[in-house]
Amino acid sequence: MIRFAVVVIVLLTDVPFSLEEDDNVLHIGGIFPIRGKGGWQGGQACEPAVRLALEDVNKNSILSGYQLKLHWNDSECDPGLGASVMYDLLYNKPQKLMLLAGCSTVCTTVAEAAKMWNLVVLCYGASSPALSDRNRFPTLFRTHPSATVHSPTRITLMKKFEWYRIAILQQTEEVFISTVEDIETRCKQNGIEIITRQSFVSDPADAVKNLRRQDARIIVGLFYVVAARKVLCEMYKQQLYGKAYVWFFIGWYKDNWFEVNLKEEGIKCTKKEMRIAAEGHITTEALMWNQNVNQKTISGQTSEDFRKRLENVLRLEGYAIDRHRYPEGYQEAPLAYDAVWAVALAFNKTMTILEKQGKSITSFNYNNKEIADHIYSAINSTQFLGISGWVAFSSQGDRIALTQIEQVINGKYVKLGYYDTQDDNLTWFDKEKWIGGKVPQDRTVIRRVLRTLSIPLLICMWVITTIGILGAVSLIVFNVLNHHRRVIAQSYPACNTIMLSGCVLSLSSIYLFGLDGQIISPSVFPNICQIKTWVLSIGFTLGYGAMYSKVWRVHRLHTSQKKSAIRKALQPWKMYSIVIFLLAVDVAILFLWQCMDPLKRDIQVFPMENPLNSNDDIKIRPELEHCKSENHNFWLSLTLSYKGLLLLFGLFVSYETRSVKLRQINDSRYVGMSIYNVVVTCLITTPVIMVTASQQDASFAFVALSVIFCCFLSMALIFVPKVIEVIRDPHDKPESKYNPDAGMSKEDEDKYKRLIEENKQLAAKIKEKEERLKQLKSDLFSLRGDTDKTELKWNDESQLTEHSFLSQSLSRIDENSQM
Repeated sequence: MIRFAVVVIVLLTDVPFSLEEDDNVLHIGGIFPIRGKGGWQGGQACEPAVRLALEDVNKNSILSGYQLKLHWNDSECDPGLGASVMYDLLYNKPQKLMLLAGCSTVCTTVAEAAKMWNLVVLCYGASSPALSDRNRFPTLFRTHPSATVHSPTRITLMKKFEWYRIAILQQTEEVFISTVEDIETRCKQNGIEIITRQSFVSDPADAVKNLRRQDARIIVGLFYVVAARKVLCEMYKQQLYGKAYVWFFIGWYKDNWFEVNLKEEGIKCTKKEMRIAAEGHITTEALMWNQNVNQKTISGQTSEDFRKRLENVLRLEGYAIDRHRYPEGYQEAPLAYDAVWAVALAFNKTMTILEKQGKSITSFNYNNKEIADHIYSAINSTQFLGISGWVAFSSQGDRIALTQIEQVINGKYVKLGYYDTQDDNLTWFDKEKWIGGKVPQDRTVIRRVLRTLSIPLLICMWVITTIGILGAVSLIVFNVLNHHRRVIAQSYPACNTIMLSGCVLSLSSIYLFGLDGQIISPSVFPNICQIKTWVLSIGFTLGYGAMYSKVWRVHRLHTSQKKSAIRKALQPWKMYSIVIFLLAVDVAILFLWQCMDPLKRDIQVFPMENPLNSNDDIKIRPELEHCKSENHNFWLSLTLSYKGLLLLFGLFVSYETRSVKLRQINDSRYVGMSIYNVVVTCLITTPVIMVTASQQDASFAFVALSVIFCCFLSMALIFVPKVIEVIRDPHDKPESKYNPDAGMSKEDEDKYKRLIEENKQLAAKIKEKEERLKQLKSDLFSLRGDTDKTELKWNDESQLTEHSFLSQSLSRIDENSQM
């Protein structure tokens, strides 16, 4: 809002567009953070460095008769105050040709608004990665390297010492937020895990405690120096220092930053405690001083000459330089010095171009985009050797620089090496020292232990499985050899063979489920995953599909075609087509699964455990391998849905045909019982397996036992009566008490009952007639006379005829009951 207000006020105000009456002076604006209480107050040393640069530039006559003059004010590293300072500089005379600024938050505000005045902004002290956005900051350059220059340096060090697990602690400032985003991107590209990202506003106590809870060992800290002292004290309290920890701090703090201002800032740690906590930490910083102290720069002096001059100026301003009490911004002072030289060189190039066009740089105003573009192009192409080293800018306006790596050893910073980002080259001096004498690990040493199946359990299940397979093969042989027997022929031996083949495949899958990391290598494991999925799924389809086809045909014949269909011979191809269809669906799903999303070896990691006998810093990490694909839940749901519907249909059909008996399918009742068994077992076992997936022994036992139980019981129900029938009835009689369904349908049973009832009624009538005949015979001897004899003879013959008819009817009923 402040930024927007400034822009509106300036645009609506009559800003002067002429230079000062002294036309040989080129004016620039300066914004320095000096007296603030937070953030980076680097203007304390950078403003004196700029004064020295102006003095040298004006003496050097690089501007061809022009003098460079600075107008500046203090921003206190506050973006609101910085915007106000910028407005004052632009609104008040004389007109400015360019702006110098420091502190990332202030530079963000200034650079985002300056484009509206066609002003180029050069930041001597701003490391925020957000400032590299050319769309947002089209006229920004900076002699201070971006904070992202530290990221590849840190990543290189982490890879050098094999640190692939880090944590980040940051202060909630834009510069650090942008830096963390860059670190996260680079860590992801290099396979480095960020276990936690903690942030704080002013008090880091809770954030540091969280680092300890996360077992962080390698920690990147991003915060200003005032917050850094609070963090260091909290580190000491939480004991996050010593041989097991490595901290990365920002390198532009003063060398004795962890020993000063402790009382003033309310730090509740002593200097000794702060030194103990700071020992061994590593800093990375862009090189801000030319490392060749004897090399003369564009100003004609060496970096050491400039150091002496700057320290003399700082002494006059009251800083205890002789006691190594440097003001904030001392490390960045060469950047501010070189920024003025970059401005002077850019103005020189611009004036040369404008003179050829008959124009002057003094004609610049805030509406003159042409001269602004010339200044932009000139500074973009500027390259020179300065006090801070070689000065050049990237296409994003960032400074290209080397990175220096230091470590605190015995309370002093020691240079460990340099890193060239452009060439990806690390120069290492092998001067690092670690507490404890060895490189700290990035984590507690973790021993990976693969959970495998119990050998006794595995052997037991494999033995039972082998017995089951041998039994199924024996039954296949029995089924083939006795296919001509009525008890076998009327149960469709081909379907029985298919069912037994499914049992063999299903039982064989138990061998495959028992193959884990103790038997096979990880490279073979995905192949076993594919094979066991195919074997179990097809085995289930063959075994269950063959039984389902039988009860389905019984149901169809019973419900649709009624009695007329029973007399017709069943067509076997209709039963086999059901199995073929189910098998085709199975193969289609498995084929698509394997081609589109093949199963792979997936590792499930369990919480770490303490070893039983070890004094070292070791944790046990149990792992369990699973077969899993990218979209495993989708494929598993699809397969289980298909199988589940098939089970429900089978259950429904079996229930509907529970009392139906057909001569053509004589074992339908036992097949229905087998289907009940499979359905119930699957309904119980499937959820149990899902719950116990992380318990390898329990999961394997449930899978194996459910397959064994279904196969054994199905084979027993369907084939044990047949085996007994064949053994007890070598002559193939049509009925037996061991095969009560043979040759008897529901219609036949009803007909038989009716005939028995009729037989009883006729027998009663015959008995009644026989008693009547006896009575008539006794009456023959008592009757006299021819007439009576004739009449008696006629009645007697009539009764005999009726008796004969009843006897013949009873004989026919007996014959029908035997059919």
